[in-house]
Amino acid sequence: MSKIDIDELIAPVLAYLPNRTPEAWVDAALEHQETILIDHATNELKAAQQAMTLMARNPLNMDIQNKMSRLAREELVHYEQVLKIIKKRRIKFRTMKASGYAYNMAQHIRSDNKGKLTDNLIIGSIIEARSCERFHKIAPSLDEELQKFYISLLKSESRHFKDYLALAQKYTDEDIQPRVEFFLSVEDKSILEPDPLMRLHSGMPTADLRV
Repeated sequence: MSKIDIDELIAPVLAYLPNRTPEAWVDAALEHQETILIDHATNELKAAQQAMTLMARNPLNMDIQNKMSRLAREELVHYEQVLKIIKKRRIKFRTMKASGYAYNMAQHIRSDNKGKLTDNLIIGSIIEARSCERFHKIAPSLDEELQKFYISLLKSESRHFKDYLALAQKYTDEDIQPRVEFFLSVEDKSILEPDPLMRLHSGMPTADLRV
């Protein structure tokens, strides 16, 4: 993938997110690459599960069925790809405590059906956009195999965030921008505030960082 292609893919993501991943997170992630790979695999599986949950809860919304079905398949392929890398590098796979990143947004999801769907889709768009931004941010500092892999993910991840956002607006009569801005502000705090856990979506690493 050429630099021009990469720049075109990442531009909408960078325009959407209000902040960039701090260099302190990049430095810590490079130091704990095994943790990032394991958490990445876990997140790909969760993304597929979330897409299928949205399908199950909205069986009559054909755009959700089509887009989330494709997204779930792609995320499962990514999951398998990360597992393959983990196995190749003889990294011991383990369960890990999740970061508070997604929960910090999820606790603000509205309880009514329409509001819940809109909020879930907006949060999905933000998570996909941040994943894409972090893959792009860390890739240049990785070895050739991982760099090529993370760059290859940009095309699908950048499309996923757009799909989530388009669906959020399609299935509601409200202007979603105020909710988008609200959840982006919540996400902003998660990314920039001190965080003792080293994860793909964790905040600023602290001195007592746990992996």
